[in-house]
Amino acid sequence: MKGYLVVLITAPQDKGQELADFIINSKLGACVNLVSEVDSIYWWKGNVEKDKECLLIVKTSAERFGRLLEEVKSRHPYTVPEIIALPIVAGNEDYLKWIEESLL
Repeated sequence: MKGYLVVLITAPQDKGQELADFIINSKLGACVNLVSEVDSIYWWKGNVEKDKECLLIVKTSAERFGRLLEEVKSRHPYTVPEIIALPIVAGNEDYLKWIEESLL
């Protein structure tokens, strides 16, 4: 699959930096923005839950997504971690080229 993605991953606040470092050091993402605190409200096992989490915003290639998904799932403490990918449909061509070059 060709193209580029923005991948959103939520995690416990004490796990975000570790996941971000792993993603970058493994070249699964060219850049990870770490938003240190987001308020999450969600359904879990029939109950509404509220947590403070961190949000990782990963820029990567579509080709790397499968491995990114599996590697993050294997390191993530949640039973069902949020790992969702959004296609980049347009962008600064120089930046998109930089993503590709960073993942080599």
